[in-house]
Amino acid sequence: MDKLNDCFQNLSNKNMSFNQVFQYIKQFMDKDPNGCYKLMFGTDSQVHAENTRFITGIVIHCKSKGAWACVRKEIVPRKMMNLHERISLETTLTEEVVSLFSEEKKDQLINIILPNIYKGASFSIEGHIDIGSESRNKTKMYVDEMVLRMESLGIEPKIKPNSFVASSYANHFTK
Repeated sequence: MDKLNDCFQNLSNKNMSFNQVFQYIKQFMDKDPNGCYKLMFGTDSQVHAENTRFITGIVIHCKSKGAWACVRKEIVPRKMMNLHERISLETTLTEEVVSLFSEEKKDQLINIILPNIYKGASFSIEGHIDIGSESRNKTKMYVDEMVLRMESLGIEPKIKPNSFVASSYANHFTK
């Protein structure tokens, strides 16, 4: 897990440690303890001439209050042409980042909104997978496998068209 230590970035900050990322998420939530929050994770990949680039996004979103987000980049030094291998590694990289949010860290975030649950505050965690179940989608045969992997982490899986952290946010940085 050492490689995860200083590898998060966004437009404002480079080389953030996971602890810094967690503090930004807490600060974002502290601004409105009455908010409806979604903590979302997702990974996308792009095959390039010499390598395959994987980008994992972390997004904390508050309905009507905006979002804070960052990414983590991983480069595999070969062209990964096997679709199942790539989708599986995308899911693994998402799982790695989700696992950094220990029960203690999740409890810290939940405790921010807990006193305001009866006022409408909420907190959920989603794993966005860059796959779809429609018949024209080449990834439909992997949906059950990847959804089960997210569910086994105790997070709500989202697939296309609802997996925007993977299919839009992370995708933007894979180019």
